Amino acid sequence: MKVVSVNIGKKQLVNWKGKEEYTGIYKYPVDTSIYLGDEDVDGDDVVDRKYHGGTYMACYIYSADHYSYWKELYPDLEWDYGMFGENITIEGLNEKDFNLGDVYQLGGAKVQISQPRKPCYKLGIRFGTQAILKQYINADYPGIYLHVIENGEVKVGDELKLIQKHPDKIGLLEAYHLQYDSTEDDIDRINEILLSEVVTPDVRSGLLKRIG
Repeated sequence: MKVVSVNIGKKQLVNWKGKEEYTGIYKYPVDTSIYLGDEDVDGDDVVDRKYHGGTYMACYIYSADHYSYWKELYPDLEWDYGMFGENITIEGLNEKDFNLGDVYQLGGAKVQISQPRKPCYKLGIRFGTQAILKQYINADYPGIYLHVIENGEVKVGDELKLIQKHPDKIGLLEAYHLQYDSTEDDIDRINEILLSEVVTPDVRSGLLKRIG
């Protein structure tokens, strides 16, 4: 899995429901390396720290392989890597291959798979339609938030290499699906997952809502 783009965003003023507000969703490729810090990527503007940045969402990665799917749905957009607000675009990345808590080497940084990304209205602003939110949830292409274990630089050409699988084996996509479309048949599995120390507060909150 190779890095094909590293992307940085500066906050931009947008209009949402008649109000002006800032967003960092507009990220674009840069020619330099980027530095993964404890809670964010250096030089990357994070506006809403409730949903972005911090210990469990320090860096967001997305698969370059998914871009062809979205380009077919939105052929009139001006496409470039960073469209989904990702800091790093990686070819060969498939969310089904990842478990929560897995540890990887990514360039000069050591990172842990933290949680899938849940879309918000600001992605809809970037795409020009809030219809993208439901499409995004249904597509099984959530991308991945990372917890940074060891800070370091990442550049185009670096690889995402597995160091250690987490023993609890909670699939990233499993945790994603259970937050949106679980049924009573899934309650036992949800309770089992909730016992794991690797479950982040955001995922925990989403799962608890499914079981009342």
